[in-house]
Amino acid sequence: MTMQRVRAAAFAAALAGMASPAMADVELSMYYPIAVGGPLTQVVDGMVNEFQKGHPDIKVNAIYAGNYDDTRVRALSALKSGEPAQLSVMFSIDVYDLMEQDVIVPFSDVVSTAEEKAWLDSFYPGLMANGTVDGKVWGVPFQRSTIVMYYNKDAFREVGLDPNQPPKTWDEMAAAAKKLTKDGRWGVMIPSTGYPYWMYQALAIQNGLELMSGDGTKTFFDDPAAIEALQYWRDLGTKHKVMPEGTVEWGTLRQAFVQGQTAMMWHSTGNLTAVKKEAKFDFGVAMLPAKKRPGSPTGGGNFYLFKKATDAERKAALTFIRWMTAPERAAEWSKATGYVGISPASYETESLKKYAAEFPPALVARDQLQHAVAEFSTYETGRVREGLNNAIQAALTGRQTPEAALKDAQANAERLLKPFR
Repeated sequence: MTMQRVRAAAFAAALAGMASPAMADVELSMYYPIAVGGPLTQVVDGMVNEFQKGHPDIKVNAIYAGNYDDTRVRALSALKSGEPAQLSVMFSIDVYDLMEQDVIVPFSDVVSTAEEKAWLDSFYPGLMANGTVDGKVWGVPFQRSTIVMYYNKDAFREVGLDPNQPPKTWDEMAAAAKKLTKDGRWGVMIPSTGYPYWMYQALAIQNGLELMSGDGTKTFFDDPAAIEALQYWRDLGTKHKVMPEGTVEWGTLRQAFVQGQTAMMWHSTGNLTAVKKEAKFDFGVAMLPAKKRPGSPTGGGNFYLFKKATDAERKAALTFIRWMTAPERAAEWSKATGYVGISPASYETESLKKYAAEFPPALVARDQLQHAVAEFSTYETGRVREGLNNAIQAALTGRQTPEAALKDAQANAERLLKPFR
């Protein structure tokens, strides 16, 4: 063989070697939501880019799809129309709906190695509750939260309240809010658009009631404790005059707080970093106040694996999800957003330990997990939740009494859930 032929053969072999990894590449599409403030799409894009540097054989198309409801609709529409999608971040409470539609597979059926199984056991149990059904793990935590109370410490000082002693009970919150309310500033705001059922669930928990059964087949909206919880929410506006009557907008409440229009607000811990950047005053973060007990529902989004994926795609998706939920990434995500670090190990990283030491509010949502319960979720979850949301807004706007509104919501839920019992 001539030298020229040898060189040609070597060049061909080199090209073949270069081509083979490209042929082995796996491309993934992932839909994800953003429901709080801040440039979080940039944070997600940065994480994806970092992953791909270390995993050049896996390409991830991260597609921002709106809020949680928008993301569910868009992801399922893509699947039905034949567009490839192998994974998504969606509402943790979408699990029953996704199971009913037979579009996801449980992680517990996909993991195989001891290392993978250890990873699946590494998350906070309270954050795993929504994703675990019938003994199988269908959703893995990612952007998870609890509701916390943000409060303006400067406003507390102004009216003679201790800025280091936020209210711990319903009565204390109403009393503090009365002192804090003045022209141009409300004492407290609880959002009643966007995710009203979530705020209401917190009030019900605090009054000693869980709104749904653990198997997703029953609701307890007409329980006396449920009615009392909604009445308290309404009374903050109509009786105590410390909150606007009617509805309070989820999407603009953070701005209202940082602009001084309310001295206290209930909102997702996922807004923490945005508030930290935007507030021009000294603020604090506290666990939600209690009536019979402290408590908040968990919230936020889980990773899901779609059923329509090849073995190679599913393996690549699992690799990506494990990377995204590793302690180091969970710590950075928590710092960038305010969302809860999803595993105890994330709070043992040097990064998050240092951040929490400098900014203690970063630990409030995590500490509240000991009092948290699974976010409201049932079979037929969309329609059941819509009925509850309508009842809450009917009561807050005065169209119905809390009792009448919740009895209507309960009747609707019983009709929808009857086939699942």
